Amino acid sequence: MKLTKLLCAAAAVGCLMTSSVALAQNQIVIKFSHVVAPETPKGKGAEKFKELAEQRTGGKVKVEVYPNSQLYKDKEELEALQLGAVQMLAPSLAKFGPLGAKEFEVFDLPYIFPSKDVLRRVTEGEVGKQLFQKLESKGIVGLAYWDNGFKIMSANKPLTKPEDMKGLKMRIQSSKVLDAQMRALGALPQVMAFSEVYQALQTGVVDGTENPPSNMYTQKMHEVQKHATLTDHGYLGYAVIVNKKFWDGLPTDVRTQLESAMKDATAYANDIAQNENDVAMAQMKASGKTQFHEQTKEERQAWVNALKPVHKDAESRVGKDLIQQIYKEAEAAGFKM
Repeated sequence: MKLTKLLCAAAAVGCLMTSSVALAQNQIVIKFSHVVAPETPKGKGAEKFKELAEQRTGGKVKVEVYPNSQLYKDKEELEALQLGAVQMLAPSLAKFGPLGAKEFEVFDLPYIFPSKDVLRRVTEGEVGKQLFQKLESKGIVGLAYWDNGFKIMSANKPLTKPEDMKGLKMRIQSSKVLDAQMRALGALPQVMAFSEVYQALQTGVVDGTENPPSNMYTQKMHEVQKHATLTDHGYLGYAVIVNKKFWDGLPTDVRTQLESAMKDATAYANDIAQNENDVAMAQMKASGKTQFHEQTKEERQAWVNALKPVHKDAESRVGKDLIQQIYKEAEAAGFKM
């Protein structure tokens, strides 16, 4: 009797091990790579997607999140996605211009989104869908738009007037529009990977940069920047994208479950983005290492006036019709563009 029980138990364990091995072999792995810290809105959004995706697929999918440029830097990650070395990314929207989808650089235009409501009307409406369609020919599927926030200007000198930017070496992402923005202010744009910015600021390779508060704080840039102005001049957002061949090859039920997980992870990421920026700003102010300047209405208008020509100059690159579509969304929300 004891022998029979032992044999049955052994058989059960063997079946369990076999099924576990089979599950592991059939498990779909999504490598989700990004370049910022885990505690940023994007970092937390990626972790939320991992949690929901694994839960809703019943373990059929395993999501491996690689933050802080652990696998690839800014310039490398899109190529890695196209080659299938990673399956999912959340690059900033500025990254698609160099890839050939220059229309995405409309997000870089200074002061084009006068409020978060206008931004939502764009990303959650027809304009957002049309832009994602531009990526499919490049082997990429766009899944969602994630916020980081509106950017502030920082440097080692006060930046109260647009003319204060003259001659400063300012780090930017690779974007023709951001290049034009800095040149319109008389600054010298310097394209640089996000992971290299802190050291470049520390050593004086660049004088300043633009970032939402959460990125500035988590990368400790406030420790090497004496001044910052709350310009809110530009939006920094991300597109969560996936390798098209991989995505199209998923079982229909799994893809539906992942779409559901992404929808809820997007709501979560966007809900916390503003709070993360508010907390980061409070922490930086409390540190006393950076002096933050809040603009008067007149000062803000001076910056708007100095940067408005960038919109006109960008028409030939991102498309006049696209810019006008966003103007219409802003006007529908009660803003005069």
